[in-house]
Amino acid sequence: MGTDARQRAAVKIACLAGQGLDLASFWRECTDPLATAVPHYWNPCFFTLDPASLLATSHFDEGIPELPPDWAQREYCDDDVHKLADVARSERGISTLHEVTGGDPTHTPRWKANIAYGGDQEMIAALRTRDGEVWGALSLYREPGQPFFDQDELALVKNLAPHLAEGARRALLVGEATDPDRADGPGLVILTGDWHVESTTAGLDRWLADLPDGNWEAGQLPTSIVAVAGRALRTAARPGEPGEVAVSRVLSRSGTWIVLHGAALVSQNTRRVAVIVEPAHPARISSLLMSAYGMTEREKDLTRLVLQGNSTTEIAQRLVISPHTVQEHLKNVFGKTGVRSRRDLVGKVFFSHYEPRLRDNERRTLRGEPIRGEPVPTSHQ
Repeated sequence: MGTDARQRAAVKIACLAGQGLDLASFWRECTDPLATAVPHYWNPCFFTLDPASLLATSHFDEGIPELPPDWAQREYCDDDVHKLADVARSERGISTLHEVTGGDPTHTPRWKANIAYGGDQEMIAALRTRDGEVWGALSLYREPGQPFFDQDELALVKNLAPHLAEGARRALLVGEATDPDRADGPGLVILTGDWHVESTTAGLDRWLADLPDGNWEAGQLPTSIVAVAGRALRTAARPGEPGEVAVSRVLSRSGTWIVLHGAALVSQNTRRVAVIVEPAHPARISSLLMSAYGMTEREKDLTRLVLQGNSTTEIAQRLVISPHTVQEHLKNVFGKTGVRSRRDLVGKVFFSHYEPRLRDNERRTLRGEPIRGEPVPTSHQ
């Protein structure tokens, strides 16, 4: 494929990431440009991952609306290679099954499962935002007899990954804001090109009241909202080019950090922008681990790193403790969760809190409802 065609596909995906689409629509719109840029078998398989744990919260594949039950068993409980979390943790953030097996994946359970669906080759890319958070993964496949994914194709997908991550992150936020299921969910405001408020979600008021220098009761938006909206509207001014990622972190009146995300809403005759307002640390895994298992702060930190696939040495380095202390904490975690190994711990947390969300998201996709990007809260069990 020519460089120009690949560049057009990359620009298309970058533009889509800034349009404020819901997640299923975003994945659908990205499917054709991906096929143009990197030819592959059947459909791309998109996942959202919880950045706190790197466990899957949803998947989207037009050909497989429901993941087979044995997928999660292989991914989180069995001994295998090329797992989503492994790629997400890797420095490169992208690899193929043939690469990680030295060119012969035929002995692996993963390859045997893929070939049953007609896919010989597998490429996985972590979808990382530019600040390093992993919000998803993309899997592409090729059938037997096709050329291997080459380094140019891997480089292109790696360059697309931040746009796919930003689009997924924004789509999850828009879904949470428009259809909230918790009190501290994000808020959303839609502004016209001349800064009039077109609409807001129910949870926005408290966020605007906590942002500095605004007077929402008098109809005055905080300057931080206007600034992010202005940056996002540059996308609408250049519809043929990828828009600027408009993100701002603001210290609130109450002393907490709030993150603003701006996305231009592209249409034929109007210039509009959506600004999403959320707490700076939306990951829910810490409160989940505390309420479900009564873990201490140190045990929560350690469990999060275990779920991500870190070794004892890596955990010790990250937490600045000795490997022996890591093992002592692990014993406590195993006792509280009723498991005997790291693999059992990952499986316990996934099947208790993440698989219910993944299956719920499969049903939500079929009903056209927003996809959720967090584990199921303990209170919903």
